[in-house]
Amino acid sequence: MNYIKIIEVGPRDGFQNLKAYIPVEKKIATIEAMIDAGVKHLQVTSFVSPKAIPQLKDAVEIVSAVRTKHPDLDIFALIPNYCGAESAHSIGLKKVTNVISLSASHNMANIRRTHDQSFEELEKIIKSFPDMEVCLDIATAFGCPFEGKQRDVNKLLAFEQRAYNLGVRTFNLCDTVGMADPKQVRDFIAATRAAFPDIDIEIHIHDTRGLGIVCTLAGIEAGVDGIQSTLGGLGGCPFAPGASGNTATEDVVFMMDEMGIETGINFKKILTAAKDMYQSIEGNYSGSNIRVNNTIDELAQSACFL
Repeated sequence: MNYIKIIEVGPRDGFQNLKAYIPVEKKIATIEAMIDAGVKHLQVTSFVSPKAIPQLKDAVEIVSAVRTKHPDLDIFALIPNYCGAESAHSIGLKKVTNVISLSASHNMANIRRTHDQSFEELEKIIKSFPDMEVCLDIATAFGCPFEGKQRDVNKLLAFEQRAYNLGVRTFNLCDTVGMADPKQVRDFIAATRAAFPDIDIEIHIHDTRGLGIVCTLAGIEAGVDGIQSTLGGLGGCPFAPGASGNTATEDVVFMMDEMGIETGINFKKILTAAKDMYQSIEGNYSGSNIRVNNTIDELAQSACFL
């Protein structure tokens, strides 16, 4: 392996947990800093009800601004339902991610739907917008805050088969509350690859228990096509108790640089972008992210010789 695709989801998954609203210009400045560092794959927002997540009420403004300035970048958004897909399609987005939780309990807490209802909605989205690529985010793929650790890979495969039959060809396995371990990640990726050799597989690992970077590496070594991370490790699921920050983009870039694996992202620039972001939102992040901020400061000290 000499290259890995890093997919930055901080502008959505990172910002969605912050208490006070961040002005559009600050969000765009952070996105521009990441693009300047070399990020080419960006989930910039979610088309979700402002009542559910007020922080993302500016989705149209963010997408329009970024796509206008960077028409050739891989820009996409998360959609929880058909209404979100309709909004994304109406402003010209050609790629979205729909989320359904492997855990029935979390799916109900997250998007207020049963599995049957969610798959019916996914089918409607795919049929209604055939020109729009739909990736499926499988939330709680490795464990659920309500149902515990996921140990039955056959449950995951049956879930994936259901989406595959509808036409989904990109799956993102999400460690929503940081329950994954490296062996589980390798096993789940291997089983998915064997069952569906023609799909793209991505992973999204949280760092709740400090295993974010090692589980991400396990996924890379198992042959995923892309990894999701967030600038500064910011983020978590508002509807998953205990879901602290994500795996930090700058940590992944640093690790890949040390291993000689290309990402196309400049470590010094992405580290600076992370520090600048935290300074711009000072006092607006939860205690679960303070540890991540300290990690950035520690990295900054070790980065002086790079």
